[in-house]
Amino acid sequence: MSLVSPLPLRAIAPARLVTASASSQYRHRRHYSQLSQTPSKRPTAPARRQQQHAPSIRCFHATSPAFAMPDPYQTLGVNKNASAAEIKKAYYGLAKKYHPDTNKDAGAKEKFASAQAAYEVLSDAEKKKAFDSYGAGAFDANGGFNPGAAGAGGPGGNPFGGGFGGFGGFGGGAQGAGGFQDINFEDLFGAFTGGRRGRGGGGRRNPFEEQVMVGDNIEVQTNISFLDAAKGVKKDIHITPLVECGSCTGSGLKQGAKRAECKSCGGTGQRVTSMGGFHMSATCGSCGGSGFAIPRGSSCNTCGGDGAVKERKTISIDIPGGVEDGMRLRVNGEGDAPLTGQAASAGTVHGQKGDLYVLIRVASDSKFKRNGSDILHTATIPLTTAVLGGEIKVPTLDGEVMVKVPTGSGTGDRVTLSGMGMKVLSSGRRGGKGDLKVEFRVSMPKYLSVNQRTILEMLADEMGDTHAKRVINPGKWKEEQQAAGSKGSGNTVRDDHSNEGFLKSAWHNLTGQHKHMKDDDDEPKKGSGSA
Repeated sequence: MSLVSPLPLRAIAPARLVTASASSQYRHRRHYSQLSQTPSKRPTAPARRQQQHAPSIRCFHATSPAFAMPDPYQTLGVNKNASAAEIKKAYYGLAKKYHPDTNKDAGAKEKFASAQAAYEVLSDAEKKKAFDSYGAGAFDANGGFNPGAAGAGGPGGNPFGGGFGGFGGFGGGAQGAGGFQDINFEDLFGAFTGGRRGRGGGGRRNPFEEQVMVGDNIEVQTNISFLDAAKGVKKDIHITPLVECGSCTGSGLKQGAKRAECKSCGGTGQRVTSMGGFHMSATCGSCGGSGFAIPRGSSCNTCGGDGAVKERKTISIDIPGGVEDGMRLRVNGEGDAPLTGQAASAGTVHGQKGDLYVLIRVASDSKFKRNGSDILHTATIPLTTAVLGGEIKVPTLDGEVMVKVPTGSGTGDRVTLSGMGMKVLSSGRRGGKGDLKVEFRVSMPKYLSVNQRTILEMLADEMGDTHAKRVINPGKWKEEQQAAGSKGSGNTVRDDHSNEGFLKSAWHNLTGQHKHMKDDDDEPKKGSGSA
């Protein structure tokens, strides 16, 4: 549906006298009476000509009805027996030739407006019938159609008669001022720019361009794993698209049958309605805008006149490596075929299938997280490996590899394995790969055994950590041993024995043996004696 407002009055000035409502006429007469100071008298003919030059209506030019209503058949160059399609073809030819945007000649605007006015009459079945029967007499003196005039329906034929001349008078005035109220400019300018793509019955057809009907697109979803998204995979997609009917080859007709002119729109493909001085043009719902329809009983038995039927099929698609979740792949020409049987006239419309869109859903993976073309793996390492360094196994897209852990690694530290990520789909780095980033997470023990705590407390003493909590407190026991040793003889041999006793006692403390070192030294002797 298109709604086009009239152009400014100065754009086109065809010979039309515009009528106004009773109230507006009264206001004009009153305005004139104030100027002439004769309010009770009706203006004479000379005074009426003077009134034309008043600022309020100086843009309207009175002409004789003969000039106001030229023969529309002569204007378009067709005879009275011409069909609606021939009239439309003639009009489009003149509109294309004399349109002000393409023809800069001085008289082009006037000829374009004349073609518009003629087509307005001949494209309307009621106006055309009235003109064929009564000529210009079926129209009012201003060129507007008057269904209530004598011979054109009789008095009272139009409930909206009166000052507006029954919408036709008002419409005629708008036609005289611009004449664009019932023109579908999208189709008109389409003739200047070449063919356009249509989808179904989308508006009035241009007879000078090749119509291409495109079927609807189909969208399906397929699920793949994370590794399939990384490496690529071939998937089978099952769809049920519309395909061209094999019985009628898309025409929608039985063998030997022909299309007929649409009775609803008279072959124009448009239904025009008037409202408030505007003409609103909508695509004919019966023929879909083609101007032709399939007669009853002539439809194809296979497709019912649609020109297409549903068919189950399987399509194999190659999903490239590197696709992300939510991406869509387009497969050209694997969508629905258009319903050419419903809206197309034979020989002027070509069908083109829509496209198939495949929505990719990638499953999450427990080992990897994705960030563009890079992937992240979180590796858990023990406290000792984090402190001392080491080497761990890390999974990749192609198997496991050994990764070195630097000494003193902490939670959040990362190492990067270049070129071991996802494939890159962008045009700038197509064929390349992202990186695999390994992030360390240090596993901290929540519970410690006596030996583990003893070792850690000794490490805290060794590193001078005075803030760590002590439970076993091996440092205090060491101080006591050193103090006891200092009370001995003091020679070097005794000092060496004292140091050796401390280390051995520390070992016994770590292994849970808290006996005196002298008793521990006597154990082998007792054992050998009993043997």
